Amino acid sequence: MDLGIDLGPHASFILSAYGMVVLVIGALIAWLVLDGREQERRLAGLAARGVKRRSATGT
Repeated sequence: MDLGIDLGPHASFILSAYGMVVLVIGALIAWLVLDGREQERRLAGLAARGVKRRSATGT
């Protein structure tokens, strides 16, 4: 695999480390998106039941 730079004898380790970082960051982004959707669903459920934020009472 020629990337235009010489990574030396450790090229497979370096590239696999970068690959793992990409996978971990991708998993974190997916987790944040899914958790955000879950939180929005919970907030919508609370709003449907009439629960309001304390800061919305005007005090």
